[in-house]
Amino acid sequence: MDTDVLVVGGGIIGLTAALRLRERGARVAVLSADEPGDTVSAVAAAVWYPSHTDADPRVLRWAADTHAELHRQAGAGVPGVVARPTRMLLRQPWDGPPWWAAATGDLVAHPGFGPYATELRFTAPTVEMPPYLDWLRDRFTEAGGLLRRGRLARLDDGFALAPTVVNATGLAAGRLAGDPAVHPVRGHLVLVANPGLTTSVRDEENPAGITYVHPRRHDVVLGGTFQPDEWDTRPDPVTATAIRDRCVALVPELADAPVLAARIGLRPARHGGPRVAVQAGPGPGRRLVHAYGHGGAGVTLAWGCADEVARLALTT
Repeated sequence: MDTDVLVVGGGIIGLTAALRLRERGARVAVLSADEPGDTVSAVAAAVWYPSHTDADPRVLRWAADTHAELHRQAGAGVPGVVARPTRMLLRQPWDGPPWWAAATGDLVAHPGFGPYATELRFTAPTVEMPPYLDWLRDRFTEAGGLLRRGRLARLDDGFALAPTVVNATGLAAGRLAGDPAVHPVRGHLVLVANPGLTTSVRDEENPAGITYVHPRRHDVVLGGTFQPDEWDTRPDPVTATAIRDRCVALVPELADAPVLAARIGLRPARHGGPRVAVQAGPGPGRRLVHAYGHGGAGVTLAWGCADEVARLALTT
């Protein structure tokens, strides 16, 4: 079939945008250099939370819309999606709800304990990315979308395949879109067997390093690191040990949990926040929609951004 929109990039941002476009009747193809399971999205801890994202009305809207959609999917039994209780421990004095609080719909503050001034409790959708990416891919293709493997040397080359191109290329957008604000943020995770945990716990203000514990069905994601401009994807045993020690101190039930693996991902961040915008393509009737720079908040913002991408791509 002829293609109305070419989505370049097969991670969480590209696949959700492609699915929304297809649901709105567009003929859509996704061009990705890798299978969805081989993208950085597959490595993500994938817990709803606008991590290292500045307050912005657009971001709040995307986060709220995504929270609602993932909560709906959890209720519908979508593979990999679970709404979990979350405890967020704050060391700094409480000065009111965080800017993203309204997006959760149920955030409550409680007095802290020990080194913590406040404990926030809210429900956060969590996503096991490999089965979820498979579900997105299958839903897209079953709806008539096309998946293609390949790379573009230039975004303009995509217009040979469709009059509208969506740039969801993550870190590669720095080169393809000529955007020097794009940069990697290295994240180091440790996976351990789940001893029966069901609640996510965060201590992001830990002076020893960001600390979070996110249970999944069969394992627990322990984190982590946030290292801007670091490209090294090799696991570091010293860092892994430090992460595990911080997480055991936070959640002692993890003390005897066997280590299963370490994972490294390069979050596709952007100074100034995500770029979701449209620009004219090379020639009449051509349109380029950018959707990149979500950093570690890709899962948190994906569905809200997908709706905006669809609007930008299809508005005449």
